[in-house]
Amino acid sequence: MTKIYMLRHGETDWNLAGKIQGGTDTVLNENGKRQAIACRSYFQDKNCQAIFSSTLQRARQTATIMNETLHLPLILIDEFKERNFGKAEGLTLEERLKLYPSKQYPNQESMESLCQRLAKGLHKIQQSYPHDEVILVTHGAVIHTIFDLVEKMAIFQEVPRLSNGGISTISYEKEKWLLETYNDTSYMKDLK
Repeated sequence: MTKIYMLRHGETDWNLAGKIQGGTDTVLNENGKRQAIACRSYFQDKNCQAIFSSTLQRARQTATIMNETLHLPLILIDEFKERNFGKAEGLTLEERLKLYPSKQYPNQESMESLCQRLAKGLHKIQQSYPHDEVILVTHGAVIHTIFDLVEKMAIFQEVPRLSNGGISTISYEKEKWLLETYNDTSYMKDLK
């Protein structure tokens, strides 16, 4: 059985401002770095064999900070980069709704393309670690889309927002992926 702990990267200034980041390569703020440090305790007693990370800086930084004490192989993987939201990147929700009320943003990556690359990435992890637990540091829209692939949840339904540093788990057993947990932030209870 493959088990993947999917971790949404730590907080950025754009998260605080409510701006959509997508493919824009933002970095962690100080709180995001503290969140990444707190993640270490969550994974200390797990039997993870590797950390996979999106190649975007905010995910890489989260993975690198966590790995200072975990000492696992760190594998950068393009398949789990955030969805490119085209002309909506850098805009707040209010600005996006005003400019694009249909939520169809010019030049954004199609859902079909996103689903294909995520399915390819999941397959790579499952083939490389068929009987292991691994960590995947990635992004909010990526995790929600993986849920859609795994559990057929509609991505744009009203599902609770993923917190920065929130951990969700999926496992691959008997030829299918299963959702196990969603947005666990209990390990961050002492952070403001």
